[in-house]
Amino acid sequence: MKNFLFFILFFFFLTFFSPVLVFAESSYVLPYPSSMPGSLFYKVHLVFEGISKYWYFGDFGQFEYNLKMADKYLVEAKTLLEYKQYLLGYKSLQESDFYFSNILPSLMKAEKNNKNIVQKNLVLKQAAGKHIETLEKMELNTPAIFIWQPEKALPTTLYLKKAIISSALLRKKSL
Repeated sequence: MKNFLFFILFFFFLTFFSPVLVFAESSYVLPYPSSMPGSLFYKVHLVFEGISKYWYFGDFGQFEYNLKMADKYLVEAKTLLEYKQYLLGYKSLQESDFYFSNILPSLMKAEKNNKNIVQKNLVLKQAAGKHIETLEKMELNTPAIFIWQPEKALPTTLYLKKAIISSALLRKKSL
């Protein structure tokens, strides 16, 4: 009976007081995926997104908007690729790259306008680190090439790993 009690206490301490492994490299948090392609609200969400672009004016506003959209589309791409929706995931990854490539120019414009960009630059580095971490995880579970064959149309070859690697390289430039 003492051995059994010792075993249970040992298991309890091992379970609750053992060190926890953390794989996150960045404290930056990506958003929860919003409405996804195929959803009834997705087109409405895209219209709202297009209108909200004008709400973010100024250098820092454009920085926030582009970072927000890069995050959103990266999470969307990750989710779609996990569900093997490769064409939609590929398009979302390209959207994320487009918005991410617009982040640095808005910061440079702010610096040119004599604004302090130190804090925003730190946020950009954290976001880029989190994006790279996410892209590396995506690369592990994604096929290198996918041939998408729609009905009654020519097939489209998607070079998924190449797209993920080029996305990671784009983000590494801002580190």
